[in-house]
Amino acid sequence: MTIMAGGFGLCGIPENLIKAIQTSGVKDLTVISNNAGVDDFGLGMLLKTRQIKKMISSYVGENKEFERQYLNGELELEFNPQGTLAERCRAGGAGIPGFYTKTGVGTLIAEGKEHKEFNGETYILETGLVADLSIVKAWKADHEGNLVYRKTARNFNPMMATAGKVTVAEVEELVETGEIDPDHIHTPGIYVKRIIKGEFEKRIEQRTLRA
Repeated sequence: MTIMAGGFGLCGIPENLIKAIQTSGVKDLTVISNNAGVDDFGLGMLLKTRQIKKMISSYVGENKEFERQYLNGELELEFNPQGTLAERCRAGGAGIPGFYTKTGVGTLIAEGKEHKEFNGETYILETGLVADLSIVKAWKADHEGNLVYRKTARNFNPMMATAGKVTVAEVEELVETGEIDPDHIHTPGIYVKRIIKGEFEKRIEQRTLRA
């Protein structure tokens, strides 16, 4: 099963849904996410219980268990430049099977990929991504599934919400339909199949305090 998990670092991650997936015990997951959480929180929890078979990511720092599994050949990794990963998710949600980008040309990223010239410049073909399940975190939702995100949570959650065959959103506030100004909706409810109202720890990845 392929799962898209929204968030950026530990900001805007669907922490309750990740815990539910851990509790389910499902194995051999391919997870598409900008990063893999930290050792004991976020997607790091699924790595610890060996439920993830492959990660499609752009940043894998802050996680010793990820590093250990990858270096020991226990975890598959498909590395993406961050902008390429975002566009692959957006393209999948828009029904675009592939697109050309200059990012990665002449590097390991380009190996095995189709190359094409446009206006004298070389580009590589990247494919759109679609997931069996997208899990996203929003600030507010109504009962029709219309979602509003806050600040950094808008980085990957909105495009991942469109790219899942089934999208489940966890939210901080659930309001009556009609209470959200249509101009303020980031993800229309047509994309969202399930909503849960969660309680959130909102951990900080690296906390630095003045002496």
